[in-house]
Amino acid sequence: MRNILRVDVEDYFHPSEVQIGAQRSVDLSSWDNLPSRVEYSTSIVLDLLAAHDTQATFFVLGWVAQRFPYLVRRIAAAGHEVACHSYAHRLVYQLSPAEFREDTMSAVAAIQDACGITPTAYRAPSYSIVQSSLWALDILAECGFTADSSIYPIRHDRYGIPGHPRGPHHIQTPSGSILEVPPATVRLSSSRTVPVGGGGYLRLLPYRFSAAGIRTINREDSFPACIYFHPWELDPAQPRIASSPISRLRTYLGLTSMHSKLNRLLTDFQFSTLSAALAGFPE
Repeated sequence: MRNILRVDVEDYFHPSEVQIGAQRSVDLSSWDNLPSRVEYSTSIVLDLLAAHDTQATFFVLGWVAQRFPYLVRRIAAAGHEVACHSYAHRLVYQLSPAEFREDTMSAVAAIQDACGITPTAYRAPSYSIVQSSLWALDILAECGFTADSSIYPIRHDRYGIPGHPRGPHHIQTPSGSILEVPPATVRLSSSRTVPVGGGGYLRLLPYRFSAAGIRTINREDSFPACIYFHPWELDPAQPRIASSPISRLRTYLGLTSMHSKLNRLLTDFQFSTLSAALAGFPE
């Protein structure tokens, strides 16, 4: 079974955890004053995927697309799918519907300008489409998106919808249907679901845990596992701007082993883009 590989293209200062845990303000007004490493870290990702002859879906931040259009063109030229990761990495549940629509369309415009592609798949910053912000799916469908990967069916202190379907499924909105593709999770019991492959969970947990989770999903659930990571997670030399203990733990632990874990993952499993892996998925 071909699983789904998702790369969320953002710089080291974009993650919500960094912004929350930074000693000084790290927001949109200060980003241009920080040294960027997104081109360097994304190049590492592109080289790794090329070595394994693997295509992925790259969810690009509009802010990045606007400043590094040649990077987005390079992603597309390598055969990867280009998708949208918002413009300014703002949490959906902290925005009004009008603000969310504006942010989303700004990102779409930046990506179109960069590579000529109109993205049809979306991923919210920090999985911030939660129970209180499900209205965002209607806006995404209205804006022409056909797929979303923003709902994490787990319990977490800042995101997640516990009990939400774990596999790819269609959600009907007033503006049309949208295919929801949750990140990989495994059900341990009727009341407990745990993440098994992506971002900090891939960095912090032993490789065998993620590998076993993917095999369980493929064998018992019979659907592709959606695995995700960020280019900055392959850049151990990045500036450490998060200062709170929990933010430093969640952001920086495991950076040195991430490349080898991904290399092993790409060796042990087959991956493809979201669109390719779910081509023909029934309504």
